[in-house]
Amino acid sequence: MPQPPADWLARLPADRLIAEVSMWSADLVRLADETARIEPFADMLHVDVADGHFAPALLFFPDLVARMRALTALPIHIHLMVRDEILLAQIDQFAEAGADLVSIHAESAAVASEALDRLEALGLAKGMVLRVETPVEAAAPWLKRLDFLTLLGTAIGVKGQGLDHQACARLEATGGLIAAEDRRIVLAADGGIREHTVPQLRAAGAETVVMGSLAFGAEDLSARMRWLHAL
Repeated sequence: MPQPPADWLARLPADRLIAEVSMWSADLVRLADETARIEPFADMLHVDVADGHFAPALLFFPDLVARMRALTALPIHIHLMVRDEILLAQIDQFAEAGADLVSIHAESAAVASEALDRLEALGLAKGMVLRVETPVEAAAPWLKRLDFLTLLGTAIGVKGQGLDHQACARLEATGGLIAAEDRRIVLAADGGIREHTVPQLRAAGAETVVMGSLAFGAEDLSARMRWLHAL
């Protein structure tokens, strides 16, 4: 079974944008082909999981992630958008399917400590995501336990929206919180990722942007990724 190296997190580039690619924008009928097409250019794959309650979408399930795991050694980042009641069970299922990093939501504060404990016990990297309306300070109590912190720049679980006008300011403020920790916590931007917004998000402190159609819809994927890496 393909697996990323044990130190994949430490190997993520720090001198350019990390190329994190959302499989939600892949042609899911041709998932194996799409994974092979993106693999030479991506640093990691991003898989959204939504239960239709916490977020309006219904997205990706463990068996599909297990098939992706069989196709690639790229790290797989699972973004869990699910109710508190099923969060721990979902962590277990996606860990078994081959996840390398699981991000839970700051809005799941009631179960966040137990969820992070579970991720640590499973040996997975730990992430947290903030909805666009959640103050960035909500992440502060958890920073010492996190490897990744993702800020949504659009309403949760809805594709094709424009970037919220406060997205860059929120990244800058979050970067200040991370700097106080004196260790690397990867700061990610997700939602509203367009050719004209990526340079703005990078300038505001994003280490990675979650690319969907910007990658899979590119006429020249190689050129698009060279552009991203130059930022």
